[in-house]
Amino acid sequence: MPVPHQVGRGTTQRCRVNQRTVDHLLHRAEFQAVMAAEVVSRTPHFVLHRRLTDVQPPDPATDTPCPRAHASPEGSRVGAVLPKRLARRAVTRNALKRQIYTVMNAFENRLPLGDHVVRLRAPFDREHFVSATSIRLKQAARLELEQLLSRVVKS
Repeated sequence: MPVPHQVGRGTTQRCRVNQRTVDHLLHRAEFQAVMAAEVVSRTPHFVLHRRLTDVQPPDPATDTPCPRAHASPEGSRVGAVLPKRLARRAVTRNALKRQIYTVMNAFENRLPLGDHVVRLRAPFDREHFVSATSIRLKQAARLELEQLLSRVVKS
């Protein structure tokens, strides 16, 4: 269950996964910064954008790198972009967002630290997925999202 938590001037949504938390990107500037960074993976319907955590040179006293302020101290931040022109119904967009966040939570421990945005790049065909929130649509989206993330996980 998402727990609101105060960060700076805005609020962030957190989801607990195996005692780690995954922060969601909320502000337009955060999404734009990640989407301006590299595209690391593509599938027929989704694209994964990533901005890795900036790391300062190691601290000589401890010999460990120090992450900069834009990164979440607990780990990666995740966002989902589902344009209305590609998923017309709100129920479909919400179902796809739930699938994105669920799969991202499952892969979070294996992803490199940084900000990640999953963007819908093509609509799901209404001929094959008649219902706006069918089980077949959710399964197809989940399978494709797992393929998208499996290409970029750390070994």
